[in-house]
Amino acid sequence: MNQGESEEISLRPKTLDEYVGQEKVKENLRIYLEAAKRRGEPMDHILLYGPPGLGKTTLAGIVAQEMGVQIRITSGPAIEKPGDLAALLTNLQEGDVLFIDEIHRLSRQVEEVLYPALEDYALDIMIGKGPSAQSIRINLPRFTLIGATTRAGQITGPLRDRFGVLLKLELYSPDELSGIIQRSAGILGQPITPEGAYELAKCSRGTPRVANRLLKRVRDFAAVLADGVIDEATAKLALKRMDIDQLGLDEMDRSMLRAIIELYGGGPVGLDTLAAALGEEAVTLEDVCEPYLMQMGFLTRTPRGRCATRQAWVHLGLELPKELDAPGQQSMFD
Repeated sequence: MNQGESEEISLRPKTLDEYVGQEKVKENLRIYLEAAKRRGEPMDHILLYGPPGLGKTTLAGIVAQEMGVQIRITSGPAIEKPGDLAALLTNLQEGDVLFIDEIHRLSRQVEEVLYPALEDYALDIMIGKGPSAQSIRINLPRFTLIGATTRAGQITGPLRDRFGVLLKLELYSPDELSGIIQRSAGILGQPITPEGAYELAKCSRGTPRVANRLLKRVRDFAAVLADGVIDEATAKLALKRMDIDQLGLDEMDRSMLRAIIELYGGGPVGLDTLAAALGEEAVTLEDVCEPYLMQMGFLTRTPRGRCATRQAWVHLGLELPKELDAPGQQSMFD
């Protein structure tokens, strides 16, 4: 494990009390965990869903820590065959947690093997082929499956219905992210002012993973160009050098908006056309840029293509056309 990976792990909170934000999820999860401990049973199966970087893996580790059991971590694409899943499940101890990231990418054959494991704690495996094939059932210890996904709609209905607890993680507010940044700075031994932390929080796209990444890069600028302390001025200087504006938009985001406005009159324009104009992959624009631009109210999707909103023109400092010179879509952070 290199230094960057060990730092990332050390920044993860270990208990619910250390976990910042997601108050509704935390309070409900606290009750579920306490009830399971009082009954002396493993925690029910949990599905965590929401945008990437919000703390789904961290929450899975906290569940295992609170229950006092071991956690095994894998991902949907890594489980290629039913035998891979069988090897994982048979090596679990009573009450252990199995965490599967990107669970929506499990193959259909693996899902079929997972169903009886979740309901009956048993594996049905076929031995041999042809007329001599026979099915054997292997009993499993009672365990907790925690699935995480960024695309809950792609999980099949039968699999989703077998989770007893469904928890949706929401984007964080700047105040919550400021608390996370100050906590991470304390762990890293990096001096930071509340104003500097809030400046980074505003540019973190509502995501703790982005907030911690910005903190690590801004501390480099603070060490080289300032006195080592991240204050508001140092944070603004570093963000400007990284081409990140006050709302967290980077150069790719602004290039996408400028292309829609300057090349296509504000839209509508098709995604493939836009990708060709920018020299980017269409999937990059769709998965990386579009979600945040839509959350901020800068972009809309229509049947004919993508359109820039009134707020996008204003943010880029461009003169509004007459048809847009009226209040339009609002940002979800207003």
